[in-house]
Amino acid sequence: MSAFKTARGMRDFLPRDAEKVRHVEQVARELARLYGYEEVITPVVESYDLLAAKAGEEIRLRMYAFNDMGGRKVALRPEFTASLARLVATKLRTAPKPLKIFCVGSLYRYDEPQYGRFREFWQADYELMGSSQPEADAEILTITYDLLHRLGIRNHYLKIGHMGILRGILSQEGITEEQQNQIMQLLDKKRWEEALTLIQGLKISQECLTTLKNVFEIKGKDPSHVIKKIMEAVKNYEKAVAAAENLKEILDIATKSRTKFETLVEARFARGLEYYTGMIVEAYIPGLDFALEGGGRYDKLIEIFGGEPTPAVGVAPGIDSIILAMKNQKVTPKVPREKRVMLISVDQEMKAKAFEVSSLLREAGLPTEIEVMNRGVSKALSGADRKGFAYAVVIGPEEVKADRVVLRDMRKREQKTVEIKNIVKEIRAKTR
Repeated sequence: MSAFKTARGMRDFLPRDAEKVRHVEQVARELARLYGYEEVITPVVESYDLLAAKAGEEIRLRMYAFNDMGGRKVALRPEFTASLARLVATKLRTAPKPLKIFCVGSLYRYDEPQYGRFREFWQADYELMGSSQPEADAEILTITYDLLHRLGIRNHYLKIGHMGILRGILSQEGITEEQQNQIMQLLDKKRWEEALTLIQGLKISQECLTTLKNVFEIKGKDPSHVIKKIMEAVKNYEKAVAAAENLKEILDIATKSRTKFETLVEARFARGLEYYTGMIVEAYIPGLDFALEGGGRYDKLIEIFGGEPTPAVGVAPGIDSIILAMKNQKVTPKVPREKRVMLISVDQEMKAKAFEVSSLLREAGLPTEIEVMNRGVSKALSGADRKGFAYAVVIGPEEVKADRVVLRDMRKREQKTVEIKNIVKEIRAKTR
């Protein structure tokens, strides 16, 4: 037995596991097409400075970073948004707005492996760049819901907040961006008491402390009621009020469409990435304590990377998390099972004919394999049965002389001799 194992936090995907990943990818890709998002592919390795610029201290510490052979500091991408912002700031600089971009692939963070968290993980990503309008945010909320709905996941809900509410309060009190980021990191980890302790140590006004304590208690499933309470709580903080009004506009559009999704609006909700400036969202199901998707608005990131000021909003579905949610709810992916054909030669002289017939079947779009283990017909049929082949085509010298083969239905245990020229028609007739 080999002593070699996968590196900690990395995984092999066996055929059925890989099938689930590709299924979620394909549903996400089809959704992108329906909403008008065009797919791009970005490098797995990027400049460390690019990825670290606004990632947040937590992610910066957990990046796979190293010097390449040219002495440049690079890292494996821990998320997609920085790469896409770079793309928009450079190669897509003059592209007409809005830009609607989709991508999918593997990401890397040196996290402690646990249920729902891996060091190599898979995400899709939808980014809408160039619009500051609330309908852009509403579209991202709709996509967040729509993907889970199309995958058959039940009882999912969207946790929604707005970074401008908390940052608006803290900014008016003179709290620096660096200090705000530290607070947001604690809130992202749900360490609310520690966040309040940190805030108290920053010599803020008593009014600010009281306001924040009140805001931290505001959450609920009725968006209009929750936002009304937020606006009452932050009425003396102009930027926080504007943020709450913006969130109201977004939710008015999103919740009044035909797409009906459950919401949990939470005023103290924050995400750890430092680039978020507006609405933020995460998707959950009961019974799992990690998000299935996450994203929000980031209006300054592209400018930081040298691009034109470009408002942007996006969401990243976690493919691994979604697959675990499907498993939790016993949702079976609706992956069509193609009916495969195995070609078996009776003897060595028939192998060339097997390749000829296999080409005929593949050209017709039928998945076809040739028996390559040099087994007798009986053992070859048994092997095909174990591997789930729907049909076997046995090629023997007597049949070939008459331009015929034996077609065996593996499930019904029935077989008949058919003309080679009719083999495609015969198999298609059986698969209807």
